Amino acid sequence: MSFELLDGKMTLNLDLIATVALALLLLLLGNYLRKKIKLLEKFCIPGPVIGGLLFAIIMLLLKTSNILEISMDTTLQSPFMIAFFTTVGLGASFALVKKGGKLLIVYWVLCGGLSIAQCLIGAFGAKITNINPLIGLMCGAISMEGGHAAAATFGATIEGLGVSGALTIGMAAATFGVMCGGLVGGPVARYLIDKNGLKPSENTKEIRETIKTSGVSAVSVEEVAGITLSDSFNSNTMIVQIAIIASCMTIGSIVGTWFSNVTGVVLPGYVGAMFAAVIFRNINDKLNIVNLDLYSVDIISNVCLGIFLTMALMTIKLWELAGLAGPMIIIVATQVIFIVLYGIFVAFKLLGKDFDAAIMVAGMLGHGLGATPNALANINSVTSRYGDSVKAMLIVPLVGAFLIDLVAIPTIVTFINIFS
Repeated sequence: MSFELLDGKMTLNLDLIATVALALLLLLLGNYLRKKIKLLEKFCIPGPVIGGLLFAIIMLLLKTSNILEISMDTTLQSPFMIAFFTTVGLGASFALVKKGGKLLIVYWVLCGGLSIAQCLIGAFGAKITNINPLIGLMCGAISMEGGHAAAATFGATIEGLGVSGALTIGMAAATFGVMCGGLVGGPVARYLIDKNGLKPSENTKEIRETIKTSGVSAVSVEEVAGITLSDSFNSNTMIVQIAIIASCMTIGSIVGTWFSNVTGVVLPGYVGAMFAAVIFRNINDKLNIVNLDLYSVDIISNVCLGIFLTMALMTIKLWELAGLAGPMIIIVATQVIFIVLYGIFVAFKLLGKDFDAAIMVAGMLGHGLGATPNALANINSVTSRYGDSVKAMLIVPLVGAFLIDLVAIPTIVTFINIFS
């Protein structure tokens, strides 16, 4: 860490260790503020977003007032990001699909169709507002269905293609999406329930038993495939999980590089690792090669996500947002209107036009504009008034947490390559 004078401005250079330390402190601050400020808790704004954006605002004020500029070494941001998406892949068991049945497939396909529509809206919105189409894509499925994590990841990828401001726009769009997803999901579901006179299904005993024995809850869907959480947390178990993750990351990097060289398709670094993890998970489910402890994997996932997302946000250049704020708001507003109409006139009908369908629409609007916690908050808000929907509590977290990535990521990569 050092100070130096560059172009008449004092610059603080943070080395790798200092940058990680700052990220961790901001992550803790964000989590603290989220608990203390009810509005942040209500809209499910992640702690990394709060801490990271707060520091980005401070950097903006320091820069515009010519007081200080801060340079950071974000070398470890990419490994943390890849590790996080690898843990997502390890959670994608094909047994999950069997537990959800036909309705899960329908919901999954609807979310896949939504990701395509969001990319198209972003691209056409960019054309109408006369901005780079890749910036428009950052206001599409990347930041809507993908949320802050995908916005950070693909933002870096698109900026690597020479498009300035992609990361900043993506983060801003994701934040707007989270807030909108929390605002529209409940009212839309209530409208569908009241208009159609819907009531909870009484035949829910079998599904409840499936959820109970599988360990699915509002915050945990990892155990649908029947793998039990560890009773004890120890270093050896953690080392095994880290070895699995690191191995999948390595294999994914090799395969991803080979694929890009052969096809010429731009493939974000984490995609290969995530799909390597999906393949390993399902082979391991059959052959039981190693003990995959999802309790440990979940801890690693949360740590990696928190650090990488905080690092991505604390380094964004908010001063690059000025000229793109107007187009971004137009595109995101269009996304909100579209998903509401999509939920009412398409998803609700295809999901069965019953009470469970209405609740699942609330969930779709939550994670389709923001994140899975948004979806669960929407579901809890509606079911607390009208009654339970165990189908929604089984299907929405499974798709929103990781199954959607298996469809959305190839869709996003395809659109990026079309416009790059």
